[in-house]
Amino acid sequence: MIKKMPVALVSLLVSLSGCAKDYRLAPPVDSEQITVTVKVPEELEAEVMQVMYRSATCKRVTHGASGQRIELEGYHGIDVYPQRQGQSNIYQASLPMDGGGPCKWRLSNVTFGVAYKDPSRFGENVTYGAGGGIVVIFDHNNSPRGGANFEVEGDPIIRKEYYPWLSETFLGGYNKDINLLGEGGIYVKYRALQARQVYFEPVLHSNLMLYSVGVKEKKEGNFVTYTYPDGSVVADGRPNSKFLKLQAIRLAAEGKR
Repeated sequence: MIKKMPVALVSLLVSLSGCAKDYRLAPPVDSEQITVTVKVPEELEAEVMQVMYRSATCKRVTHGASGQRIELEGYHGIDVYPQRQGQSNIYQASLPMDGGGPCKWRLSNVTFGVAYKDPSRFGENVTYGAGGGIVVIFDHNNSPRGGANFEVEGDPIIRKEYYPWLSETFLGGYNKDINLLGEGGIYVKYRALQARQVYFEPVLHSNLMLYSVGVKEKKEGNFVTYTYPDGSVVADGRPNSKFLKLQAIRLAAEGKR
């Protein structure tokens, strides 16, 4: 399995009980696989996949409001590095559904996505912020990022539009971040109980940048300002308003061609 799927184990975040002390994954050679494929635009890079396995054998112990002992399924996280396919822009990882081992681990969810590989191209001291994240859940549990936004039958084919968003903030210290602005927030979450193939294709509109400047002090009448690629400046912080306005600007420009 090491040759097929380079993996860096991370430490368990919870105490487990009810099985042998060996909590490692040991996928059987004949385990069915789920293949995750990401088509990566030139300016971006595929992020490390955060994969979670769960176990009904190795429980985690918590306590209720009255101090009562509560046993829940144990969980174990690993990092998986998607592999580039030849000289293409396709990156893939194969995830064993059966994690094996004494705990009888089963694949529960995977968090993955894309990010800017060179934030410095947007200016000195610019760092990557957020966005471009996908979560796919393969069972009835929630993911570390919460429950699913969408239910999918069969194999998920995910194509999403993104725009660069350069954000400058001052409160709590100066920061300048480049983000991927898409519909639905930083992570979009799917539940796909029958999935065997997951495909994600982010579409980056790099020529249409949103620029925002935060307030320097908190007082009535101060708002974050957003400058759009058509030159308009607004102060509207509703979650999806920025994405919808960028979509409208792009579609209007395409209609004029």
